[in-house]
Amino acid sequence: MCGGFTCSKNSLIALNVLYIVVGILLISVGVYGRAASIVTNLPIVGGILACGIILLLISILGLVGTVKHNQVMLFFYMIILFLLFLVQFSIACSCLAVNSTQQKQLAEQGWSRVTDSIKEEVQETFLCCGFNSTATSDHPACDKITPTCCPVPAPADCSCPPCLFKLEETINSAFKTCGELGLVFSFTEVLAVFLTWRYRNQHNPDDLPARAVFPQRNYQY
Repeated sequence: MCGGFTCSKNSLIALNVLYIVVGILLISVGVYGRAASIVTNLPIVGGILACGIILLLISILGLVGTVKHNQVMLFFYMIILFLLFLVQFSIACSCLAVNSTQQKQLAEQGWSRVTDSIKEEVQETFLCCGFNSTATSDHPACDKITPTCCPVPAPADCSCPPCLFKLEETINSAFKTCGELGLVFSFTEVLAVFLTWRYRNQHNPDDLPARAVFPQRNYQY
């Protein structure tokens, strides 16, 4: 019977298994990001790793609590998951609300904080020079990649375009994708909270009902 004890239990188990898979994927992406030299020092990699680890631990807590029908574990799982929903929903809405000007400002702040070695690797990867200007104060020297950007024979004033034009579409797509996925995924957490609340209040048909046993003499007059 859908909505009964067994249905709620199986639904929670399926959701937590899904969360475990997503957590492992996030951890894998974070590890791969740290291994990739182009994003070694970017703070977002640490954030991805942290989200993956937190989601994995919460999912394990929920899975064990669901299988054992443990009231205490399910209570803490429900509270933590609801807090995670609030944080994730806020971040997803923020990502979708950021306009192109704000995206450029955030990207420029990130560019100004990374080291010259990372800037040089980005320039070599995307064949660009500087962030929003080809002035030498904005980037390491672009002499190594300029011949690749310019035709042969190259004009005297030929140079690689700024990296902003190369990364603008990628940055916009990343914000939009993160916002949409975060929004959809956050609503599954609301469903998990509701199922947990319902599951905690349901009686396990495999458990015998509690009965008070009194000596027979207490009923004799």
